[in-house]
Amino acid sequence: MQWTKVLGLGLGAAALLGLGIILGHFAIPKKSNSPAPSISAPQDLDLEILETVMGQLDAHRIRENLRELSREPHLASSPRDEDLVQLLLQRWKDPESGLDSAEAFTYEVLLSFPSQEQPNVVDIVGPTGDIIHSCHRTEENVTGEQGGADVIQPHAAYAPSGTPQGLLVYANHGTEEDFKELQTQGIKLEGTIALTRYGGVGRGDKAVNAAKHGVAGVLVYTDPADINDGLSSPSETFPNSWYLPPSGVERGSYYKYFGDPLTPYLPATPSSFRLDLANVSGFPPIPTQPIGFQDARDLLCQVNVSVYNLLELRNSSNVLGIIHGAVEPDRYVLYGNHRDSWVHGAVDPSSGTAVLLELSRVLGTLLKKGTWRPRRSIVFASWGAEEFGLIGSTEFTEEFFNKLQERTVAYINVDIAVFANATLRVQGTPPVQSVVFSATKEIRSPGPGDLSIYDNWIRYFNRSSPVYGLVPSLGSLGAGSDYAPFIHFLGISSMDIAYTYDQSKTSARIYPTYHTAFDTFDYVDKFLDPGFSSHQAVARTAGSIILRLSDSFFLPLKVSDYSETLRSFLQAAQQDLGALLEQHSISLGPLVTAVEKFEAEAAALGQRISTLQKGSPDPLQVRMLNDQLMLLERSFLNPRAFPEERYYSHVLWAARTGSVATFPGLSNACSRAMDTASGSEAWAEVQRQLSIVVTALEGAAATLRPVADL
Repeated sequence: MQWTKVLGLGLGAAALLGLGIILGHFAIPKKSNSPAPSISAPQDLDLEILETVMGQLDAHRIRENLRELSREPHLASSPRDEDLVQLLLQRWKDPESGLDSAEAFTYEVLLSFPSQEQPNVVDIVGPTGDIIHSCHRTEENVTGEQGGADVIQPHAAYAPSGTPQGLLVYANHGTEEDFKELQTQGIKLEGTIALTRYGGVGRGDKAVNAAKHGVAGVLVYTDPADINDGLSSPSETFPNSWYLPPSGVERGSYYKYFGDPLTPYLPATPSSFRLDLANVSGFPPIPTQPIGFQDARDLLCQVNVSVYNLLELRNSSNVLGIIHGAVEPDRYVLYGNHRDSWVHGAVDPSSGTAVLLELSRVLGTLLKKGTWRPRRSIVFASWGAEEFGLIGSTEFTEEFFNKLQERTVAYINVDIAVFANATLRVQGTPPVQSVVFSATKEIRSPGPGDLSIYDNWIRYFNRSSPVYGLVPSLGSLGAGSDYAPFIHFLGISSMDIAYTYDQSKTSARIYPTYHTAFDTFDYVDKFLDPGFSSHQAVARTAGSIILRLSDSFFLPLKVSDYSETLRSFLQAAQQDLGALLEQHSISLGPLVTAVEKFEAEAAALGQRISTLQKGSPDPLQVRMLNDQLMLLERSFLNPRAFPEERYYSHVLWAARTGSVATFPGLSNACSRAMDTASGSEAWAEVQRQLSIVVTALEGAAATLRPVADL
């Protein structure tokens, strides 16, 4: 599961220009039947338009979109992937339901594929080297869709080639702790093949951890206990239920970072510098291969692994469709989903693309009729090569870093639209919470009863807020999809929206056929969302959020909701790290003061907005306040905070390896310094991380002050 474009101050031009021009000069097209509002017009959210959009989003159309999108495998850069590029362009240029402009932008990126001439193999060999058993090279063809020539063989993308042979050692999740435990038990790891299961750590981390202990190769399988509720016989699995068949193999990228491996921090365009392959970091250090749990049960004794993966430069395209804003065309609301899949990808990502196409159809139809044009510009994005490491969205953010940082209001991601049909699940940064809540309170939840999506959501995922009481729980954003470069690299308020399952009824860590050849249209149609009402609910939720962000006079981002997060981080630091820090003469006093400053400024800004909303404010004054709301997230960026990480610069949402649920840099640094003496470099890093957080919070508070104040 792993993100824009014209602006002209003139009212007459709208042509398919280059992306830089599109980003820089959003023009109001001639085709609009209604006069364009002046820059001072207080255009606001039109509730009748909102209701019209909600009513026109059609579950049947989403179903037919998904049928077409998942009809054939569409691996990144494959002919079918390019066919879908043309499908998107055709839809977004349609004279009756298209957008103002649409264009594909292509990057040449490094991808990883198994060799067709020498398939990857895993064999059990006897003492004399004779082959006793060979693992399946492909998944069982249970529905006639798993045996095609365009179904890519399961492989660990970016894992190196090699033919290691050694005794098999079961290493659980392949964490550093798992390998240390094996050594503690006296098990010799040098030259072995480690059998690991998904979960615990990232895919590539399993190979990194194994290599540290002399392991020669890694096998990775999906344990039915983790994804099938323990069920594993063919009669209990797809096509008889939603569970994964025994031969199913989860594909995936094993690259540590995201973006094109050869052009970190640069777009993969012809003029960009490319690293020599010998200098590329982040690939697994030893041969790695995924297998099915059917084969994992059979592996015994000595194993021979032959991996023949190939690295290839391939062209991969992003497709962008634009609706130009009428009043603030230089403010962008981005809505994105990746297009590429490992095989048919009906759930991942085509459920999201099916919703994206229906949303753009409904908004495009209103646009072409001349009955609506948003206040701010809306950008629909279909990202390429996400499955190989968020490549399309990352290249886009690298190429248009400055304009996106200066002008993007928010990024909305819908990757997997529907994991299952029980409830909404939203991940996002605190300022988006209020707009998500407002949208979901007004939309009926699918299924029996008369609950809103909000009321249904709160039954499954909730938390007790000291400010609001019991509310739905908004998850935090990691790096699992295309929102990652937007939040971690650009500091843009972001969210990820999906419908998901009832966690009390299944132990599945994700939907069972994830990244396998069994993720097909029939799988969705029969087991995940019969009737497509959950897809429709996601479309309505995302559509309402898009309209609220693009049309509201005052941006519906509530920065004071960050105060709760900061207060909880501070309390965790005080309770779990305070005594330890005192022992090393490190005070949390500056952090306490910085949090209090932020809380005061956020509350004061909220009061200024509330006062203005009661009157008839000057639109330019509102624009200044909106910019403060939009730019708050950027103030938490420090590109030097985590030099060992790539793209991670948001000091509140970086990866946390320490056990204390506080500011990640501080938590991680304390974890590393725990067993070192005062005055060590490790404790100096703790002090540095504390200073980084304090400076970021003070900068955020300053961003929220009246703009006339320094």
